[in-house]
Amino acid sequence: MRVVILCGGESSERDVSLASGRSVAGALLDRGHEVVLVDPAAAVPVLAGPLRPGDAIDGFAVGKEPPSPAARQQLRRRMHAALTGGPVLELLREAELVFLALHGGWGEDGHVQALLEMAGVRFTGAGSAACAAAWHKGRAQAVLGATGVPVAERVLWGPTANGVPEAVRRLLTAGPVVVKPVADGSSVSVHYVDSLPQLTQLAAEMRSGEVELMVEPFLSGREFTVAVVGDQVLPVVEIELTTSVFDYTSKYQPGAVSEVCPAPVPDAFAARLQELALRAHHALGFGGDAYSRTDFRCDASGEPRCIEVNALPGLTATSLLPRAATGADWSYPELIQRLMDLSTR
Repeated sequence: MRVVILCGGESSERDVSLASGRSVAGALLDRGHEVVLVDPAAAVPVLAGPLRPGDAIDGFAVGKEPPSPAARQQLRRRMHAALTGGPVLELLREAELVFLALHGGWGEDGHVQALLEMAGVRFTGAGSAACAAAWHKGRAQAVLGATGVPVAERVLWGPTANGVPEAVRRLLTAGPVVVKPVADGSSVSVHYVDSLPQLTQLAAEMRSGEVELMVEPFLSGREFTVAVVGDQVLPVVEIELTTSVFDYTSKYQPGAVSEVCPAPVPDAFAARLQELALRAHHALGFGGDAYSRTDFRCDASGEPRCIEVNALPGLTATSLLPRAATGADWSYPELIQRLMDLSTR
């Protein structure tokens, strides 16, 4: 097939997406497809291609820090222009399939999916409605809790609130909390907080950019993730941390964290996590033509709580979905082919 891979983009996960795009390109070439690699936010959007089987593609190293807010504004302007007219849009329309290797921001919150739907372009992954439902963690947690998926208590803290809300103070009085943007990915700006002065200073810095925050109790137990591809649930992955939270640096710097698949847990516990992941997948509107990855963290008693559902999880060499695929005896090229095949149903 003639496949255009969209990667890069304007989000805080730009580097991760560029690495995913190159990994996906290598896999598609390995499977015999023709590939064009496109970053719609770049000054020169076509990064490589047309590439044909036998051609080489360079890798990409994920940086230790995401792009700055100022850089993201310029990237966003370019991306909007590229996806709403001109040669990039025509390239997407001419492709037999667009493979979305975008993560975060417009690539995962439903914006890009909606534009492609309106343009009549076939693409991989969930549609705009499911992506939007999963992207806002506060609303997603409310939906999941209502459908029987266990979630942590949470408080949303809007940018216009004066002072620390009483509900946030109450959570902090009970123990350490985790503070994060209610809509962002790759654990960007996720912080462990155990004192009111620390919380006040951190919140002032984060909310200066009109960011809505979500505050949850810190869950001190083990962390797991479960991927669903179509209607198939993959083996459970355990994330063994050396830090309090699985942050951006831990996720994308080799050796910063250990990921074990299949997770060393009793069969009944693994089956429970898999059932909850499939329930979360369906509750947020992901169907048999989509894939997702659901993250869990356990409390002090060992009870799991869903912390988020990812609509376009990372596809780098160190990402969790490829790790789960390995646990299912899928090669990386086979995983990428399966993600493509979902969109042709």
